[in-house]
Amino acid sequence: MISGQSLASLLLAAIVRAGLYTLTATGLSLIFGVMNVPNFAHGELYMIGAYIAVFSFAGLNLPPLVAILLAAILGFILGAIIEKSFFYPLRQRSKRRKIWIMNTFLVTVGLSLLLKNLIQAIAGTKYRGIDSYWQGGLKVAGISISVDRLVGVAIAAVVVLAFWLFLQKTTIGKAIRATAQDETGAKVVGIDLNNIHTLTFALSAMLASIAGASLLSLNPAYPTMGLMPLFSSWFVVILVGLGNIASIPVGALIISLIETFAAYSVGSGWQRLFSLALIIIILLFKPRGLFGSDVKGVWER
Repeated sequence: MISGQSLASLLLAAIVRAGLYTLTATGLSLIFGVMNVPNFAHGELYMIGAYIAVFSFAGLNLPPLVAILLAAILGFILGAIIEKSFFYPLRQRSKRRKIWIMNTFLVTVGLSLLLKNLIQAIAGTKYRGIDSYWQGGLKVAGISISVDRLVGVAIAAVVVLAFWLFLQKTTIGKAIRATAQDETGAKVVGIDLNNIHTLTFALSAMLASIAGASLLSLNPAYPTMGLMPLFSSWFVVILVGLGNIASIPVGALIISLIETFAAYSVGSGWQRLFSLALIIIILLFKPRGLFGSDVKGVWER
């Protein structure tokens, strides 16, 4: 039987984890929905954000928000460079969808290995973390809540809300949504698909970098740290439906609750087994995910 205090602590931990999953899964879903790229290097973009933050904050003594902002900016730039260097030339040569999907899968796996080894060569294999960005904490109903975690959740919420407003209210955001729904129609009305694809990948990389940077005190930086966020992000994306960005926060909360309570009940080594079991059940009965998708997925194109 879980006590009330333990239950509240677990719920708080799940909310913090859900913030991380929402940021990373939103970027992953965005790339898949707009570009049909199954990005298996997404975890490494998360990892790079963490490294940028730790060197900025601990090495250069920059303020926390400046370190996180720097990670966001450099993540955005890196994403744009990766898209123009790898996916743009590949897009010019891949005329058939099946070839495109397989090629991009192989490219992202290769990128994942490249970025891991590059970071390892530069920074070594040592864990690099921080105790906290912000000192102190709050006590509510006997439960201690660190300011660091509260700010991390707040950053995730603000970024996701700002990103949603960007997609819904701005001309560029509407162009991204139009491209996701119908590339041919978007091209007919004058949308430059190449620019939209570059921007999409850059935004996705930025979201992953913010996640890695803002939760650095919980997850220290090391070369292979991106694997678990990648798996969890894919769990969320598959759960809500491929390309369905609007439902990502709900899916992230479901997955984080399952993993948090599973880790508490049977140990942290088993938590993703429960998430995977849920995904298998969902796919058996609802192949499109819990909430379907407003975006044509890879199997329909």
